[in-house]
Amino acid sequence: MTGHDDVIAALRGAPAATDRLRERLAREAQREGLVDVLVRSVDSTIGGLLLAATPQGLAYVAFEGEPRDEVLQMLATKIGPRVVQAGASGSPGEGTGGVDATGVLDDATAQIEAYLSGRRREFSLPLDTVLASGFRGLVQRRLPDVGYGQTATYREIATALDKPGAVRAVGTACATNPLPLVWPCHRILRSDGGLGGYRGGLEVKRRLLAMESAA
Repeated sequence: MTGHDDVIAALRGAPAATDRLRERLAREAQREGLVDVLVRSVDSTIGGLLLAATPQGLAYVAFEGEPRDEVLQMLATKIGPRVVQAGASGSPGEGTGGVDATGVLDDATAQIEAYLSGRRREFSLPLDTVLASGFRGLVQRRLPDVGYGQTATYREIATALDKPGAVRAVGTACATNPLPLVWPCHRILRSDGGLGGYRGGLEVKRRLLAMESAA
């Protein structure tokens, strides 16, 4: 077994509770260029979240109801097979170029907590948009244009993109948004004012809209 194999094996075998060990091993793996995706589980007021970052930036936010094994498999398939679990928090690591993935997770964790507690209205994070492609990606990148406390409809987004007939495609783009909260698909409603769908569940969508409207 090579030294690189030793690092990956140790990361996979480290108990979830040993956050300090995981963080040290994750930093070592990043230094060696062995990490495609770094993931971290985060507690929040809307349930457990799984954050995923690459050396380019935050790439995915998963909600509590999403099967973790399926999310990890998707990340491995679409981004890269070397998916590493980070500890709950950590000091900045040392990436091999671009942005430090550990630092991205630290910043994302802090900014999401601040947003959910009403202390932040916009996100300022490096993003890896590898999972946002085609027309869906165009829609998803447009979502931050709908500001805090505001809403828009699927039809309005489609019209703004000069695709007025693509209402269902806009809905699909929102449902597959890789960066919910950061790209606020919860602010997009049906034309009749109905909530539509939400990957985090309709109760979470209601809570986010109520929180913003009350500010």
